[in-house]
Amino acid sequence: MREFLKFIVQDWYFAIPMFAMSLTALTLVIWRIFLNHTANTNLNTFLEDFQEKLAKEGVEGAASYCRTQAGMIPRKLFVAGLETSRQGLSAMRRTMANVIELEILPSLNFLLPTILAIAKIATMVGLLGTVISMIGTFSEIQELRNKGGDITSQSGAIGLALFATALGLVTAIPLVFAHVLFKAWIGNFEIKMKNAAQKLMVLMQAAKPAAAAAPAKPAMPVEAVTRRG
Repeated sequence: MREFLKFIVQDWYFAIPMFAMSLTALTLVIWRIFLNHTANTNLNTFLEDFQEKLAKEGVEGAASYCRTQAGMIPRKLFVAGLETSRQGLSAMRRTMANVIELEILPSLNFLLPTILAIAKIATMVGLLGTVISMIGTFSEIQELRNKGGDITSQSGAIGLALFATALGLVTAIPLVFAHVLFKAWIGNFEIKMKNAAQKLMVLMQAAKPAAAAAPAKPAMPVEAVTRRG
């Protein structure tokens, strides 16, 4: 711990940027976790309520219900599909595929490039700090040799220079791990969205024949028309 504090004091011009990158990366990871949590939806509960709304209030009522729900699947995917449901199932499928590709996936990938960039930059900055410190240490060793001084006194400086690389790796390794986990979560969520889109089309396909099979309003008997006339 004493050597680490000595590194922070002596090589502050590397230590401060490294700590700033670590704090920024931690903030971005927490922010991305929060966004993932708000994007998720409990489909089992939602689909039951949605099917009931669709049966009672029709497409417009179901779309209004989806707009009030949390999560990207109801608010973006289902709303887009319901708005184009009158054009047929093919139009619904194309619209929902475009929403997934152009709106939802870019939102889910938000902050991930920045997190990965900080992980790579932290490693390189740490290595740069070590290299520059090592260059200064070896220059001092050369001067001591020329003056006949004790070279072993610089062994601590060599170890101190390695703190920059260590700090860079400590910052980068958790970020790379978090990036991989976020990418895996996005892949699973994409499958979940496609399954939800398929279920929506099945529900709409089942709702149309039911609406078509609804009994028509009985015509007024001819006798009643004659009496009115």
